[in-house]
Amino acid sequence: MDRKSLIRQYKEARRPMGVFQVRNTRTGRVFVGSSIDLPSILNRLRSQLRLGGHPDRALQEDWRSMGDDAFAFEVLDTLAPPDEPTYDPTDDLRTLEGLWRAKIAEAGGSLYNAPKRR
Repeated sequence: MDRKSLIRQYKEARRPMGVFQVRNTRTGRVFVGSSIDLPSILNRLRSQLRLGGHPDRALQEDWRSMGDDAFAFEVLDTLAPPDEPTYDPTDDLRTLEGLWRAKIAEAGGSLYNAPKRR
């Protein structure tokens, strides 16, 4: 294969989408999120944490004080999109993320990014 066809093939390939967690292996606390591109978001989160720029202050502080070896980046669930070109996964991902947050909360888990109570 030539280089152009490999690049085109890469760009056209579907990236796995779904729900992920960044788990503090020492405290058990987790940051849960969802994305249409799981490998990219996990890469971005690692970079943000290493550079000190993650928006969740508690997660960033734990990363700074405990180090990167205290965290695991894990895919919790993937979403298989239908073969419709107009499919928008936003609502499905939001729902799936909410289900995982509820499951973690029911199991007694602690979330970094728990919804604020009013």
